[in-house]
Amino acid sequence: MGEEETTAAEPMTETKPLSERDLRVSDDEREHVVGVLQKAIGRGMIDLDEFTERTDRALASKTRGELNAVLADLAGLFHPAAAGAAAPSYAPPVGFGGGYVPGRRFELNAKYSSLHRGGPWVVPSEMVVRNKYGSTKLDFTEAQVQSPVVHIELDAKWGSVEIVIPEHAAVDVNAISDVKFGSMEDKTHSNGRMGNPRYVLSGRVHGGSLVIRHPRRGLFG
Repeated sequence: MGEEETTAAEPMTETKPLSERDLRVSDDEREHVVGVLQKAIGRGMIDLDEFTERTDRALASKTRGELNAVLADLAGLFHPAAAGAAAPSYAPPVGFGGGYVPGRRFELNAKYSSLHRGGPWVVPSEMVVRNKYGSTKLDFTEAQVQSPVVHIELDAKWGSVEIVIPEHAAVDVNAISDVKFGSMEDKTHSNGRMGNPRYVLSGRVHGGSLVIRHPRRGLFG
């Protein structure tokens, strides 16, 4: 009698197809959702405490389903793919030229002239503002801000710099190291307070003025 060969039955495994909600998300997707939350707080849809709580959840999300839940109840801001693509790319702001790269520090120069940035202009995380015998106005009210914190280095000589921030934003002027023959005035009274975005200013103001304010209200704002 020949030996009977027995073969152990191999366990059968069934792979469940992944849904879009189960897909892993990237850092770019998480940061994009944080940017959407910034818009929500600007529209009064959530308060600062909710923004902080939702931001923590967004940054801790591993799947699109988890990321989706952060925006699910915000009308007009929810996307089924939970920002499946990376953060949207914006056209370079007028005047920056072809060398503008989102997320990279760039310079604004006003020499014997006036420079104004306002409306839906793109704001990277780091900026340098050079102002010599000129005037610079940066209005962030409707700006497309690329990160929760924006670092602005000032090099102002005998010129004026005016910075306008939304009501929900805040500034930090503690790193401005040198004010000589000039003035610095924070009309927002937000220095050191919580806010988003947060504009951290550094550098020097020589023979000129730095004014930080909220948007003017009323007929002649």
